[in-house]
Amino acid sequence: MSGQGQRLNVVPTVTMLGVMKVRLVGATRGHALLKKKSDALTVQFRHILKEIVSTKEAMGEIMRAASFALTEAKYAAGENINNIVLESVRSASVRILSRQENVDGVRLPKFEHIIDSAGDSKSSLTGLASGGQQIQACRVAHVKAIEVLVQLASLQTSFLTLDEAIKTTNRRVNALETVIKPRLENTINYIKGELDELEREDFFRLKKIQGYRRREMERQMQAAKQYAEEKQAEGDICECCP
Repeated sequence: MSGQGQRLNVVPTVTMLGVMKVRLVGATRGHALLKKKSDALTVQFRHILKEIVSTKEAMGEIMRAASFALTEAKYAAGENINNIVLESVRSASVRILSRQENVDGVRLPKFEHIIDSAGDSKSSLTGLASGGQQIQACRVAHVKAIEVLVQLASLQTSFLTLDEAIKTTNRRVNALETVIKPRLENTINYIKGELDELEREDFFRLKKIQGYRRREMERQMQAAKQYAEEKQAEGDICECCP
């Protein structure tokens, strides 16, 4: 929707002209600020996109190594290593912490992994008689995979949040640029035109009144002069009478 040719339905007064000018200044400043915000969010958006691409490329290698380490552990300790691992684990050694980061007024969710050293020591599998070393290597490989997955989840969540924020900001920028500002400018031009027309009408009315007064004064002066001449003529007649 375009604001070209449209205006607000207002009374063309000097006060309303001042109000419209103030609103136009506010809309112009808001448009400039939102444009800067959109540019900053776009830069951050592209930076996160590059990080997502590089993280996905690294994730393929890390997941391949984790899968190969699991295969080695099953080969060394047997297929029933799940029971062995579950019996040795008392608490989670990797936890996820969620927080928010403010980027130009947009709150981006961030996920971080925390390794619990207490839980890590309790779940150590290096002392197992058969395949303990391979199981420990499998554990380390999968911890790295979890770290990459958490990082990727954080990046993709921030990516989607930024994408929605950029769309919303761009819609506001376009609305200010194509609808609100042109409509305010058209309203200001309309009010100025109406005020100029009223000023011309007042000037024309004043000229008409001045012309009427001038003609009235001339008529009165002419009537007074004629009256004086008539009186003088009557006086001359009276002096000539015997």
